[in-house]
Amino acid sequence: MENMISVESVTKSFGSFEVLKDVDMKVPKGQVFALIGPSGAGKSTLIRTINALEGIDQGAIHVDGVSVHAKGAKVNRIRAGIGFVFQSFNLYPHLTAVDNVAVAPMHVKGMKKSLARDKAKELLASLGLSDKFASHPNQLSGGQQQRVAIARALAMDPKVMLFDEPTSALDPEMIKEVLDAIRKLAATGMTMVVVTHEMGFAREICSQVVFMADSRVVEQAPPKEFFSAPQTQRGQDFLEKVLHH
Repeated sequence: MENMISVESVTKSFGSFEVLKDVDMKVPKGQVFALIGPSGAGKSTLIRTINALEGIDQGAIHVDGVSVHAKGAKVNRIRAGIGFVFQSFNLYPHLTAVDNVAVAPMHVKGMKKSLARDKAKELLASLGLSDKFASHPNQLSGGQQQRVAIARALAMDPKVMLFDEPTSALDPEMIKEVLDAIRKLAATGMTMVVVTHEMGFAREICSQVVFMADSRVVEQAPPKEFFSAPQTQRGQDFLEKVLHH
């Protein structure tokens, strides 16, 4: 199976703190990987290096065969093919839901406004937001804003979707609607990496769980294996904490 994302021996420091230590991860096309682990493990930094929001000190990252951090890499072009959904929704407050979604295809891809808006409406409708086309972000709930953010990422027809704790800013009842949206997306065969604290979601939707702690990948396994029998003491301790509280 061909790898859509390949992270090889990646090291990254902020000052003297090594936030990623020799990290390897291969994500085959069409698979959904959950990145889990304690806060400060390096999960968000790792996901941000995949679309060059963060640089790396050593190693290499390829997305669909293209080296993201190579000298002279066309970062904007690479980013255009990678959807990124943040913890905080990062929507334009002065634009409606439709225009938030249509803006990138128009500006980055030169798509005609009418086409971009039609596509935006289609995406929003597919995420259960057909009654919110004309709403501004401040008129939407957190869960609705996050679904607009997902639609916005999808509007660029990405090859890969990255989610950085997409539900951590949401109230519990809104978490489900966002996870359902991601679940639907997984069913379409989209390659995804999701940094998440939602263990049930990781267990149910993901093809692989990558457990990170202390700036490195400690273990990787199918969810069933990881959640029933983690191979490392660190993994056991983590599950003990998160599953029994």
